[in-house]
Amino acid sequence: MPVLQTVTRETFWTIGPVGEAAFYYLAAVAILVFLYGVYARISEYAAAPADPFDRLDDLPGRIARATRLLLSNEAQFDRDTYAGVMHTFIVWGFLTLLIGTTILAIDMDIWTKLLGQPSFFVGRFYLSYSLVMDALGLLFVVGVGMALWRRYGVRDPRLWGKHTDLEDDAFVWTLFVLGVGGYVVEALRILGTGFPDFETVSFVGYALALVGQEAGVSPATAEAAYAAVWWSHSLLALGFVALLPYAKPVHMLTSMANIVTRDEHAGKRLPGVPADLPPDEIGTGSVDDFTWRERLDQDACTTCGRCSSVCPANEVGRNLDPRDVILDLKAYREERAAGEHEEVPIVADGGESVIDAESMHACLSCMACMDACPVDIEHVRQFTGMNRRLTESGEMDPNVQDAMMNAFQQGNVFGEPARKRPEWTASLDFEVPDAREREVELLWYVGDYPSYDERNRRVARSLARLFEAADVSYGILYADEANDGNDVRRVGEEGLYEMLVEDNTAALSDAAFDEIVCTDPHSYNTFAHEYPELADDFDYSVSHYTEVVERLVREGRLDVPASLDRTVTYHDPCHLGRMNDVYEAPRDLVRETGATLAEMPRNRSNSFCCGGGGGGVWTEVEEERKPSEERLREAVEDTDGAVESFVVACPMCTTMFEDGRKTGGYEDEVEILDLTELLVAAMDAGAPGDGVSADANTDDPAGTTAD
Repeated sequence: MPVLQTVTRETFWTIGPVGEAAFYYLAAVAILVFLYGVYARISEYAAAPADPFDRLDDLPGRIARATRLLLSNEAQFDRDTYAGVMHTFIVWGFLTLLIGTTILAIDMDIWTKLLGQPSFFVGRFYLSYSLVMDALGLLFVVGVGMALWRRYGVRDPRLWGKHTDLEDDAFVWTLFVLGVGGYVVEALRILGTGFPDFETVSFVGYALALVGQEAGVSPATAEAAYAAVWWSHSLLALGFVALLPYAKPVHMLTSMANIVTRDEHAGKRLPGVPADLPPDEIGTGSVDDFTWRERLDQDACTTCGRCSSVCPANEVGRNLDPRDVILDLKAYREERAAGEHEEVPIVADGGESVIDAESMHACLSCMACMDACPVDIEHVRQFTGMNRRLTESGEMDPNVQDAMMNAFQQGNVFGEPARKRPEWTASLDFEVPDAREREVELLWYVGDYPSYDERNRRVARSLARLFEAADVSYGILYADEANDGNDVRRVGEEGLYEMLVEDNTAALSDAAFDEIVCTDPHSYNTFAHEYPELADDFDYSVSHYTEVVERLVREGRLDVPASLDRTVTYHDPCHLGRMNDVYEAPRDLVRETGATLAEMPRNRSNSFCCGGGGGGVWTEVEEERKPSEERLREAVEDTDGAVESFVVACPMCTTMFEDGRKTGGYEDEVEILDLTELLVAAMDAGAPGDGVSADANTDDPAGTTAD
């Protein structure tokens, strides 16, 4: 037999038959304990309320996507290259070690002992196996070392919090000791067997063996110590496996399941409320209300703190830490299951509860937490469930309550009569068509703020001018339009939301059009993702005005001269960018004007919320710094170039940033413009003559009429 074919190693070197039998017994126990823990978790999920969305459709495709994300660590690289590299090393190294151990078990226990076949763990296969295991195992150790350095050396603040405890320390140190311990076991075997030439492929273990030899460790000493080190390593590994489903490391299992069962529209759409559900059962009131997916969300949290680090409410000091909310819910659920905690309300305003109402009121529904989460936890979904409970129990911010009452009584959050909705059109030198009277290409849903708010009426008139200049067929619903309900739903008023959906759907059904175009990204979001869930006949094409205007420019129907010589920055509205991936159309339009676009450090999916979403536009919070002020500070102080204009594409953003401009002291440093106003300014500047339309006045920086 060629020498190469005899190249291998003895798996149970110095352990002996009794030790081998003991190992198999302990391994079987560990696996059984592991499987029971998995079974218990799955049983809990199976007994929980069903999720309203189909989470298992196209299961092969879901698994393929989740596997790709797991292996690429794409989510970990987002915003944090160090974490991306660290997780890649750990994941690839861990999976390689797991697969390698499985291959060895198949050879020993199935291929040779059960099937009576000669071992394949020899020759070239053994050498290749050893090289790969050493190389990828080293990546694993380096990755865990990077994690230790970030946690204990740098002490990254987002890794520490109220739910950080000794269990976290035990987890990361166990991984490190397992990784290093494997090499120590290998080094002792190589040293004790006299440094076989072929073992050089195990380059890490071989190097450690040489170090040991230089330190005075003899082959006899290595052989004598081997069994003790081997057993220590083996018992630690088996203990880790056995306890995996019962402790924080369970996220190694549940995170994959969470990614597989994700809702690709999560946050963009929210689950409805069953029609026959009594008011006192609406929302999340007890542990029993958690669906199986919400429980899986809680178990999948890795405590990485990414959600907390990007939460605008948390950054400005409000009482909201998304990670703590999810982990508080998990801890309470587990304590209740173990009989260690008396039952208390899940959420309440005052008194004892799992989550304080103030935390839920602070949520802006911006989805930054969800976008940052590497394991697809649906925070906003759970937060909305708690807001529904608060709403049904009458625990709502007074200002929000007033807005809801206005929407209920008048169909708008300003409490103005419906007949006043089209008053913004009065000062235009042309008539805005009525979509109720004639067929149009674009049904323009104007929205509450552009219809009633004095500042945002300028935005509506600017967009009307753009449609007129493009000679596009468009029309509005005049007094038949009602509040879209997007933010009504997100503060927990599901009943009112359903009423508004019914009203708007009825109004739309009386008109003939090809496409709905929305001024407000909030309207755009709920029309595109939520109305179809409630109204079976709502199958309209829906776009935001930036998409439509960019299309008109691209098709040559609207001419925007590159006439502006100014530096601007563009703010991505949460509902337009992060929720609906509309990033480039607004930027293309900015460039059409000739203005220089300077990007803020946080842009596109990393954009920082204005503070208006989730009812924030209606609340008054006493705080040192508002989200809008922080965003303007970023534009003025952290952005390359002297930004003259802060451009938005959302009426709520306009409202919040105009307020932040005043309260933050930025009135003399930057102006707030909607993108429509910037485009009209470019058209006026590039027009023959004085470039000012007949309805413009000097108080309007964009060249449109101010009220």
